[in-house]
Amino acid sequence: MAIIIEINDLSSPELDVFARLTEAQLRNRLEPEKGIFIAESPKVIHQALEAGCEPLSLLMERRHLTGDAGEILSRCGEIPVYTGDRETLAALTGYALTRGVLCALRRPLLPSAEALCRSARRLAVLEGIVDTTNLGAIFRSAAALHMDGVLLTPTCCDPLCRRSVRVSMGTVFQIPWTRIGSRPDEWPEKGLSLLHSMGFQTAAMALTASALPVDDPRLMREDKLAIVLGTEGDGLSPGTIASCDYTVQIPMAHGVDSLNVAAASAVAFWQLRAR
Repeated sequence: MAIIIEINDLSSPELDVFARLTEAQLRNRLEPEKGIFIAESPKVIHQALEAGCEPLSLLMERRHLTGDAGEILSRCGEIPVYTGDRETLAALTGYALTRGVLCALRRPLLPSAEALCRSARRLAVLEGIVDTTNLGAIFRSAAALHMDGVLLTPTCCDPLCRRSVRVSMGTVFQIPWTRIGSRPDEWPEKGLSLLHSMGFQTAAMALTASALPVDDPRLMREDKLAIVLGTEGDGLSPGTIASCDYTVQIPMAHGVDSLNVAAASAVAFWQLRAR
């Protein structure tokens, strides 16, 4: 049974994970393999628990103890549950909680890039995506539109940061993902070589004069395809584009030059899904 603790002291160190540790500190606390992330709202927390993530503590408005969070409490066992009214929690965290519930969970161990590639036919590969909202939206599209996994280059932001998890609506726990390389110099040459060695053709989403339209039949006939999307603004690096098997663009109308990377990902994932 959960251990209910009424918040009487906002400076209590047990509340640091919800109020005073940065995303980087949560990710690297003590040892990287013992890192923590925060999930927000009952639906997202439920998805994390379904995926096997280990809950460490909860923070919630008092009214949720017997409301929306009741099922979560029944699943989490004997972990501390810090509670208070809406104003107390806002004073602690500095913002109004979405649906009034936060959960601190142990970061899951990630598979190797090789293991993820082994069982996939369609992959999303994200190069240098640094906007957490875009990252969460891309994960949601990848999960919904038939991608088998997501690979992130070393310069991408963290999919388990609070905003990315929330925007993804918990799909970050539903679709396999991992890093393709641990250092910036391991992408693109080493990462693309790995994809090719695993049987993938690579499609760089980029605006070039020679790019194929996204509905080109050659792309859809590929048995294993990795769709590579670049950072906001600048897009993919020239080296990545040159090293990919295809360059692909979404034909635009009305003089529009391009789509936001999250919107472009949804179009590409749906069109290039495995038939």
